[in-house]
Amino acid sequence: MGDDTVQGLGHLPEMPGKRDRFGIGVVGSGFIVRDCHLVAYADAEFRVVGLTSRTRSTAEEVARLRGVPSVFDSVEAMLDAGGVDILDVAVPPQDQPEILRRILAHPKRPRGILAQKPMAMTIEQAREIVSECQRAGVVLQVNQNMRYDHSVRALKHLLDRGELGDPVLATIDMRAIPHWMPWAEGLRSLSTFIMSIHHLDTFRYWLGNPDRVLASTRPDPRTRFPHADGINLYILEYDNGARACSWDDVWTGPAREGGGADIGIRWRFEGTRGTALGTIGWPGWPDRVPSTMDYSTVADSQWHRPRWPEAWFPDAFAGPMAGLMIALENGTEPDISGADNLGTIALCEAVLRAATEHRAVAPAP
Repeated sequence: MGDDTVQGLGHLPEMPGKRDRFGIGVVGSGFIVRDCHLVAYADAEFRVVGLTSRTRSTAEEVARLRGVPSVFDSVEAMLDAGGVDILDVAVPPQDQPEILRRILAHPKRPRGILAQKPMAMTIEQAREIVSECQRAGVVLQVNQNMRYDHSVRALKHLLDRGELGDPVLATIDMRAIPHWMPWAEGLRSLSTFIMSIHHLDTFRYWLGNPDRVLASTRPDPRTRFPHADGINLYILEYDNGARACSWDDVWTGPAREGGGADIGIRWRFEGTRGTALGTIGWPGWPDRVPSTMDYSTVADSQWHRPRWPEAWFPDAFAGPMAGLMIALENGTEPDISGADNLGTIALCEAVLRAATEHRAVAPAP
């Protein structure tokens, strides 16, 4: 067995030069804001100046719990008050385009927006959002926070250094039960745009944009409201020979109906010169469960098993905000820009089409 050092693995995000430089306003007060965004921002010493939500009493409760100094009745009222450089928008995807347009129309619009993923439920709406932010001069970052999971970043660092050689096969095997929120009922897509979007974006992060997608999907027996894409199976083909696939199994057997449970998420990456194996910790939430990575290369033939104390929930949520802050500091494109994220939305669309039409589909961002 090799050493377990994490030095040089790049598993932690780069941070802005001055962490409290930008005032952050938050739109939304659901559990992901309460227990992930605001916790991660406090730990990173980011400066949150205000909170607004559809239900003021909920916003006030969350603000008291997390030490947010001000609560506002609307996003317009928060912008009117001044001091908001960045808006973190964490609302259901069907509501997000309208909220973003209200923000962009305001005379005191912020310098940057962190939009929740998916930024829209269709590629057409997503393109419009990106164009409108560009015309308004507002920097758009998308909160694809799995890119900041520590095992996902550590593998990306190995790939960038060429330690695993040319990519051959990447897989994600998810056997986990999401907590579908009430707002998910009635959307055109369930798993693809809400769950699989994490894995599709991660494959893009590791390998780039695929050339073709094959997919099959079926409803989840446990989810009672009507939906088509519950359990998702998909393969991504790359013309350079690489392949990626994921089994996004949100049923995972009758684990909640009295059967034995085998819940977890495992990933694997095989290259021409090495192999990496990992686990994703979020199914253990609300316990703090770090993700893991083990890897071996032909250079030394040993298994290296680095470990870290940080976990995706909540620690990784500081990463996308940090990336936006760095972009504002340096006048550069953010690492998960709206324009880049069109590739992920296009991949979601391709999975839906491939599964519905029973054929290979080329993503079209």
